[in-house]
Amino acid sequence: MPQPSRPAVTPVIAIHGGAGTITRASLSPEQERAYHAALAQVLAAGQAVLAAGGSAMDAVCTAVQALEDCPLFNAGHGAVFTADATHELDAAVMDGQSLAAGAVAGVSTVKNPVQAARAVLQDGQHVLMIGSAAERLAARAGLELVAPGYFSTEARRAQLTAAQASAAGAVLDHDGASQLAGLAGRPIDEGRKMGTVGAVALDAQGHLAAATSTGGLTNKRPGRVGDSPVIGAGTYADDRSAAISCTGHGESFIRVAAAHDVCARMAYGGATLQQACDAVVHGTLAAIGGTGGLIAVDAQGNVCLPFNTEGMYRGVARVGQAPETHIYR
Repeated sequence: MPQPSRPAVTPVIAIHGGAGTITRASLSPEQERAYHAALAQVLAAGQAVLAAGGSAMDAVCTAVQALEDCPLFNAGHGAVFTADATHELDAAVMDGQSLAAGAVAGVSTVKNPVQAARAVLQDGQHVLMIGSAAERLAARAGLELVAPGYFSTEARRAQLTAAQASAAGAVLDHDGASQLAGLAGRPIDEGRKMGTVGAVALDAQGHLAAATSTGGLTNKRPGRVGDSPVIGAGTYADDRSAAISCTGHGESFIRVAAAHDVCARMAYGGATLQQACDAVVHGTLAAIGGTGGLIAVDAQGNVCLPFNTEGMYRGVARVGQAPETHIYR
């Protein structure tokens, strides 16, 4: 007996690049345009994949790779430093059709960690690989490897210096950097910004995917892993409900299994995407002092971009429509 056809959907992609406190007074029009331009360029790349009939997985990996290559964001080139002045990068991907997932943590020589996470997924034996073993798997997959210094920028090094000078401990993304006059003028206050990048997408076949990547916390203890590569915490996708990518205080997102909780509220409680996202971001996370936000798309193409901070770099692009980008609430 022929299977009933699925209703047509308009493919859509959403991205994020960090959440935090907005300081409009220190933002010049040129700087604001630069952030919007970067977000729009990333959205256009993912949108083009979907418009050509590409998969949601291809679209989110294309978008996150572009975010990793942009030093404005804390992933890939421009990642923050650990307390030992090194880089430890994390990433994850998940396919909503098969529930296949791949993730890497603590890598320091893979140019694009999101592609290493996809290589873990495609290898199929494990879900999460760490450190040098993950790098060897990436090398066998033919991914580009770089010297660790590739990820460094002077702005991130100054942020580490400021954090250590203030004895602040591990801080979210760029904590302490707003103390530096040379780093003033970013649209999200660098002392209150959680830096992770991510993408979620729905393709023309009705399938969902999510991808997340991060450099972690400035001055973090080496070996610390946040929510981004933890399936169900910072990244999750299920065609029956939604695709989710989170950004914020990773420990809090792990404790409440934030990404999976959104999907569970939809699957078991009948919540809409908006209801489920709001309950997690403004309820469950807020109750334990968790700050940040997430991006989500469901199987019908609804998009939700909630955050409990003053702002979040974010954007949405539907096939056939102009991309929309936002920074402030």
